[in-house]
Amino acid sequence: MRNKEEEILQRPIPIDPENAKHVHFRVRRKLPGRRLDKYLHGRYPHLSRTAIQRLIRQGAVTVNGSAAKPSYEMNGGDLIEMTMPDPEPPDIVAQDIPLDILFEDEHIIAINKEAGIVCHPAHAAQTGTIANALAYYSANLSSGSDPFRPGIVHRLDKNTTGVMLTAKTDEAHWRLSLQFETRTIQKIYLAVVSGGMELDGDTIDLPIGMHPVVREKIAVMIKPNKINVAKNAVTHWEVAERFRGYTLVKLSPKTGRTHQLRVHMSYIGHPVVGDQMYGGPPASMRALTGAGDETPFMPYQALHAWRIEFKHPIKETPMSIEAPFRTNFKKLMRVLRRHRSV
Repeated sequence: MRNKEEEILQRPIPIDPENAKHVHFRVRRKLPGRRLDKYLHGRYPHLSRTAIQRLIRQGAVTVNGSAAKPSYEMNGGDLIEMTMPDPEPPDIVAQDIPLDILFEDEHIIAINKEAGIVCHPAHAAQTGTIANALAYYSANLSSGSDPFRPGIVHRLDKNTTGVMLTAKTDEAHWRLSLQFETRTIQKIYLAVVSGGMELDGDTIDLPIGMHPVVREKIAVMIKPNKINVAKNAVTHWEVAERFRGYTLVKLSPKTGRTHQLRVHMSYIGHPVVGDQMYGGPPASMRALTGAGDETPFMPYQALHAWRIEFKHPIKETPMSIEAPFRTNFKKLMRVLRRHRSV
């Protein structure tokens, strides 16, 4: 087995010298114990660590103009130069799906996501996703760590609307991902929840994991076990506007777990309006006003990724991008302010 691994590491990766992509950058500060191969894998996650080790061994990566070993520990000021292998052909079908662009430059695109659209396909044949729309909109997208997710840095649930960051370059993708990993990106959501909140704000610190019975659901795990593994989840909330029987709340997740905000609010007795999976009441004229149509005009959760605050991945300038409400959320707010004002 060991001989087989060594054989793979010694096998060169094909690189077309005429069309090869060359990248170079300086390490800004000393990273104690951080190996060259691990660092490059974090920066270019679409390349496996084994592939990066092979590139280093065949001389496609140099440090300060000289060959290096995969185990080299980098120092601040080191100049890394790398010849990239030919990219694999994209698997994403480009589709002319409208995108609501909030901000764009040569490094990133911020969009205001619609409800009812997933962020990326689960397989090559799936279409109708944000990734398909991005592939049509721009020829320059980051590779990411998955061929089905070009440009996708983070995700929103299918029916959650609001601001979503995507990357045009691998460096921008890597630096944004690092901000998410270190939790230096601030995300603020707005949600209409059922009931009047007793406090003006609080923090929910409850672990969540897969629901023990319903596969598609997530649940709070007070007593996790080996089968139902829980992950820590922290959500800060504060009241933004009060109505009779409803509350508009600002939600700031300190962790980024699947369905975290919806599960936490449901657990404390204030499920998000329209969130049938977690017990949210319907957003219909009959439910909100006592008269009119019973059919929900917002047949999904009233949860909107309103603002994201971060450092520009290349310029390192502070940025704050806000996404206005989508049409159905605007209607919900109009109805509440007209019929449910306190």
